[in-house]
Parts: sequence; structure tokens; C-alpha cells
Amino acid sequence: MFLDEVTIFVKAGNGGDGCMSFLREKFKPKGGPDGGNGGDGGSIIFEGDPQKTTLINFKHRRHFRADDGQPGRGKNMFGRGGEDLIISVPLGTVIRDAQTNEILADITKAGERILMFKGGRRGLGNNHFKSSTNRTPRQFTKGKICEEKRLKLELKLLADVGIIGLPNAGKSTLLSHISHARPKIADYPFTTLEPSLGIVEVGNYQRFVAADIPGLIEGAHNGTGLGDTFLRHIERTKVLIHLIDISDNLDGSDEKKSDAYENLKIINRELKEYSPELAVKPQIVALNKIDATADLKSIEKLKKKIEKKYPVYLISAATGKGLKELLEAVARLLTPSA
Repeated sequence: MFLDEVTIFVKAGNGGDGCMSFLREKFKPKGGPDGGNGGDGGSIIFEGDPQKTTLINFKHRRHFRADDGQPGRGKNMFGRGGEDLIISVPLGTVIRDAQTNEILADITKAGERILMFKGGRRGLGNNHFKSSTNRTPRQFTKGKICEEKRLKLELKLLADVGIIGLPNAGKSTLLSHISHARPKIADYPFTTLEPSLGIVEVGNYQRFVAADIPGLIEGAHNGTGLGDTFLRHIERTKVLIHLIDISDNLDGSDEKKSDAYENLKIINRELKEYSPELAVKPQIVALNKIDATADLKSIEKLKKKIEKKYPVYLISAATGKGLKELLEAVARLLTPSA
């Protein structure tokens, strides 16, 4: 199961109270103050874990609490500090304040640690307040009490390239042919119900990570179909491959089938509605399933129409035709110019 959004509750440990105590022994009836300090509470720390790919671990556990500091004791004994609680999350996790939606952290590196909430400060025992003018202090302080915080975790996959398009455009088939990923493939809409990642190698030296995003349809930004829930996973990408199924009607003359050019506009409208920044990312259009149509004249006409705005490649994700040229074009966009 893929889980990419969850709300959790965290609480740093409370500080231990300071102790008020006076030494009373057989030969020291007035031995003076000996109340020790409490211990600091444990902190809440988030750590990036490259072995995790989903937030599924938070499905059944939503409350996390670090250890409290122990109170001080007589004979100047200090309380033990509470242990920090380290919460492991997948790379690409954005941590927000659930109440204000403010971004508190964005964890993108393996082993990266973010101190989210520091544990409560220890209380001071009365021995701490002893001075030449105050030989028998009776004041002490309590440890700081920490409040429980509500956090929202959002997972945004770390991919270089996002593969987008309408349902059944062939996105999963493309990813399975250009990488070792094995997403579910079937001949019905919305086969892909969760994003998939694959490592793509181009030539002998260059590689990039591609993400297959579940199909979008018109009105996705309003929740139609699967909605735009998964578009967050291509917000970090540098290039988009926009896959269009040209086994559909190319010129829109058959009302029972959609116009391939209109499909392009539909998806780009949804991208813009979701995020203007996403809509202006570099985009390569791949006209897919060229093996399933013999209307070469209409294909060429469509290609010229789209090329006014985007580079276009003719491919067949099923047979592999045109994939080499497509991947080389993607690699060029990902390579910084000298």
C-alpha cells in the first residue's frame, strides 16, 4: 500500500523537576541544601531514511512521545535526561504544522536529521540557589512541560522526470520498458493507482529517476477521477514527458473518440490549475502507440501543430520504437549546459 500523506501527533519530553532537600545525617543535622537538578526532556528528531518509500509505517501509529526527564533527588543527585525520539521518514518528506500549514522541514538527504522539537528544560534543585547570602534556599524550579504538536507529513517523490498523461496513455508501459520498474499494466483506465519510480540509464554514463503518475482527466483539480492528489510527486521533477495516445482520433472527426491535441490541452490545464510553476516545467511530448495507427498523414499534421510549443517524438512504448531518441532528448534537458 502506498501512503503519501498522514497527520501525526508528537510530543517532546517534559523536563524533570528540581528537588528541594536538606542534608540530614547523624553528625550533620544542618548539612545544608542538597536538592539536585532534574533531567532535560528528550527531543523529537526526524531523519531521512533512503530505505523507506512510503509513509505506511504511520498508518497504525500516529502518536509519538519522547522520554521525560527524571526529577532531581536529595544528596545532589541529578535526574536522568530523557532519550531523544528519532522518527525515520522517506526522502522527499515535507513536514508541515497541521494547524497553520507552515512548512517546518523538507527532508531530501539520506541520514539528514532535523531537530523538530527540543525537549523541556530541566528544573533546578535548591542546591543551585545556594549562595553566601542564602545558605538555606527553599526555592526550586519545575521542569518545562512540552505540549503535543500536530504535524502533517507529505511525501513528494524525488524524481528527475515525471511521466504524465490521460489514463491508458501507456505511462506504465513506458516506465517498464525504460527501467526495471514493474508497475501494474492493463487495458482499462486507472490501472495505476499510485506513483511508481524507475531508474533509467541512457548510454553508459547517464542515469535519471522517472516517476509514472496516475492518469489525469479533465476536472482532476476538482477531484474528478483520482483527482490531482499525486501531482505533488512531480513538483520536484526537472522535465515532464507528456504521453499522448494517438490510437485515439487524431483530428476529432469522430465524436466518440477524443481529439489527441485536445488531450494535450486538458492535461496542461490541470497542471496549471494545480500549480502555475508545474505548468511551465520543460515538457517533451511523446505521441505513443504509433504502431496502432496507419494514419501517418494525420500524425505528421499533429506533430507539426504541437511542435510550435513543445518538442515532439513518435514512440511505441509497447514495441520500444523511438524510445532511444526520446530518452536522449530527456537526458539533454537534464544535463546542465556548459
